[in-house]
Amino acid sequence: MWMYLGLLAALFLGIHNLCKKHAVQNNETFPVLLGSILSGFLLIGLCYILSVCYPNYAEKNGFVFQNISWQQHGYIFIKGVILAASWLLAYQALKHLPITIVTPIRSAGPFFTFIGAIVIYREAPNLHQWIGFFLIIFSVILYSRIGKKEGIIFKRNKWILAIVAATFLGASSGLYDKFLIQSLNLNAQTLQFWCCFYIILILLVILGFTWFPYAVKRRAFKFRWSIIAVGVLLQMADYFYFKALQDPEALIMLLSAIKRSQILIAVLVGGIIFKEQNKRKKLVPLVGIMLGVFLILYS
Repeated sequence: MWMYLGLLAALFLGIHNLCKKHAVQNNETFPVLLGSILSGFLLIGLCYILSVCYPNYAEKNGFVFQNISWQQHGYIFIKGVILAASWLLAYQALKHLPITIVTPIRSAGPFFTFIGAIVIYREAPNLHQWIGFFLIIFSVILYSRIGKKEGIIFKRNKWILAIVAATFLGASSGLYDKFLIQSLNLNAQTLQFWCCFYIILILLVILGFTWFPYAVKRRAFKFRWSIIAVGVLLQMADYFYFKALQDPEALIMLLSAIKRSQILIAVLVGGIIFKEQNKRKKLVPLVGIMLGVFLILYS
């Protein structure tokens, strides 16, 4: 069952990525991110109000919010900091780079999990995992060659560095999720509600220094329907992902691989919608990254 929940999460994440590109294109990035998180928080907040006003109905339909300790709040706040940093970097990179380059690099998140397993947990990869490791490296090099044709030099482009850093932080957050859900016994909706709450606080502080005081930046912001869609789709994807993680038999590395199937929507559909260049050439390294992730996770 948890695999099907993972596929649902991947479907919503794929559509979420398309809406995110539409929201940030020629727009102020930080308020777009804040608006997206706020819209998602309103959705999960309605479920919270439902659980308070109609507890029996909420419990019957699986919308129970736990009372958690201050220590658990601290752990969730740490996740909020990691995610806020990851999203700030990812949104900025997506604004300045084609979605057909950003999403495949983001899809290499399990690569960082693989490195962490070797360095932190002293795991010994097998032959298939090593092949997958080098296949991902080779595919990213191919993307850099294609990127040069679009004026994107990987070594000197700060937005490439930003999306790589965002991917690393996102992979760290994914590993942390299993600890929060299986070790601290947090359910999906409780984690979503408080994580969103803390991310909003963090973003309000950042925007208080970087956006609110500047009238020029405020006028440059354009509200779009996709801002709301991004937040709602993300909450739906996270709900199914966290529900899958609640299953004791769920494998975080396998779930991570299933989530990466969102790349097909972003690259194939996104490339057509946003009329990006070299779509066919990008399919080769795309297949390479997906095959590398498959070898690492499924072996």
